[in-house]
Amino acid sequence: MKTSREQSKAANPPTANQQQASSAPGQNTADQIAIAAYLKAQARGFEPGHELEDWFAAEAEYQQ
Repeated sequence: MKTSREQSKAANPPTANQQQASSAPGQNTADQIAIAAYLKAQARGFEPGHELEDWFAAEAEYQQ
């Protein structure tokens, strides 16, 4: 089941400005990870069943 935040992100993909802002200083870590996870899902055509995989991969990339 998707949270309201996930549903909102699915309905309103990030704009180019939001994607650039994902690395802006002071931006919430969870927001940066959420944007990266969204972009991973988008790249694979939003195929269902990979939400956690996308999130964990985005987290791992953020921590590097």
